[in-house]
Amino acid sequence: MKSHKNLLSKILLTAFWILIAACNSKITSQSEFESAKKRMVENQIKARSITDEDILNALYKVDRHLFVPDDQKRYAYQDRPLPIGERQTISQPFIVAFMTNVLKIKRNEKVLEIGTGSGYQAAILGELCDSVYTIEINKTLGERADSLLRKLNYKNIKVKIGDGYKGWKEFAPFDAIIVTCSPANIPLPLKEQLKEGGRMIIPVGDSFRQELVYIEKFKDKLFEKEILPVRFVPMIDSSGQRY
Repeated sequence: MKSHKNLLSKILLTAFWILIAACNSKITSQSEFESAKKRMVENQIKARSITDEDILNALYKVDRHLFVPDDQKRYAYQDRPLPIGERQTISQPFIVAFMTNVLKIKRNEKVLEIGTGSGYQAAILGELCDSVYTIEINKTLGERADSLLRKLNYKNIKVKIGDGYKGWKEFAPFDAIIVTCSPANIPLPLKEQLKEGGRMIIPVGDSFRQELVYIEKFKDKLFEKEILPVRFVPMIDSSGQRY
């Protein structure tokens, strides 16, 4: 009996290490990335009621693995946020798709993004509309994202290193604004830079509780609706203090 238990223990231990090795195996070919990306869209996005064909096509087209560090590429098409350096993350694919879907972006629209991060969300937006203006306060991340987006030939995306709280007045008003970092309250400049009839999606709250808030602007009034509990990195100023 004891020998059987020892044998069973060895079998289970071997199976465990095989499983660990499989989980840590690297995806190395473009075909493997494409297969993983297809599974992501089918199982994580479409299966959760996001069916807008333009958004799905954008998710199929944009290679998320290009927007994460090398040691994270094997996880690129899993539905979770991933570290991208500078204590920042790339949002999980479903949240990217969900926030984009809520805004109902049209081809001829101009969109402002606050929090460029890796540049992945900007690339998705770049597939959907005429022009994207995206702001990143972290110089390292902003320059890296700008370089990658240029390399990928996104001529309709303009990146700025700066304070997203202040928006981008030079190119306002915007048809839609998407914010991927969380202030304690909705920034007044963003409200002012939203076009009449425009939409905004923004996580609002503190480190412990945030709500994704959807905003529409009509007759210079803002109509707000909380739609989903979330957790994003904080919106900070140039000194690193949280807004």
